[in-house]
Amino acid sequence: MGRLFVRYQTRFGFAEQWAVAEISQTVRVLPDLAQAQKHALYLIRSKQVEMEKRRRRQKGQGREFQSLRDYRQGDDLRDICWTATARRHSLTTRVFEIERSQAVWIVLDAGRLLRAEVREENSELRLSKLDYAVNAALSLAQVASQCGDKVGLLAYGRAVQQNIPVGRGAAHLRRIVESLAQVRGEASEADHSGAARTLLQGQHRRSLVVWITDFAETPTLPEVIEYATQITRRHLVVFSAISQPDLALLVQTIPQTTEDMYRHAAALEISHRRDLLLRGLRRHGVFAFELVPGLLASAMVNQYLDIKERNLL
Repeated sequence: MGRLFVRYQTRFGFAEQWAVAEISQTVRVLPDLAQAQKHALYLIRSKQVEMEKRRRRQKGQGREFQSLRDYRQGDDLRDICWTATARRHSLTTRVFEIERSQAVWIVLDAGRLLRAEVREENSELRLSKLDYAVNAALSLAQVASQCGDKVGLLAYGRAVQQNIPVGRGAAHLRRIVESLAQVRGEASEADHSGAARTLLQGQHRRSLVVWITDFAETPTLPEVIEYATQITRRHLVVFSAISQPDLALLVQTIPQTTEDMYRHAAALEISHRRDLLLRGLRRHGVFAFELVPGLLASAMVNQYLDIKERNLL
């Protein structure tokens, strides 16, 4: 607000004096902490699913040994512990739990495409795609930390803005919150190759990489698609492209005029090309999705929990 001008008088009003107070200050705007706490409820869902799988003994749980129990019909024969069976004179099954202490990297694109504003449904509020991405990154970081995994953050534009190595604990999560608050959108195209090199140099052990980005509709293969494919040779990649609701609405609209028809045809072509690019990523083993901005956090948390439950990492 700048400078504040104050006028104050003596007790009986015989004299008065003016003063100037400097109240300007730098304020740091934090991500949506309330939304991140709300998505911690998905962690409860994950635990419930885990317990149900232990009871049913379906395939897909982790490979960390937890305990032994009596064999039940439907158990995988590969999980039978024959040495314990010989000691007890009855079939005994090994029980496993979902693995912990795995590395989860959140890669956040802050280039020009993420500066596009999106209006929320049934609301006049317009947020940039980067705002949604930052809130989703915080939600995922909080849930992954509570699952016992180590979380790292890499935010980049033309250069790397934030690079937080993997870690866990309350202090590490606060560091991620502070770093996300300093991520800023840039007017230039993001350097995806630099981000990929930084990640590969800093993380040698196989990890889960959640890449939040978007890509331009160009005749050539977008750079971010190319580098996401390269990273999947060493890591498990979840590629989250943020959709443009205006484009989806235009595809569904029936054209009424010649101008509308050209718009509709262009929207169909763009949508089709985006779909082809995402399919190409899936063929290379990348979990590729085009997500609505408002549902970005929920979808990413669900995908992370599904990967943990299926022991894909």
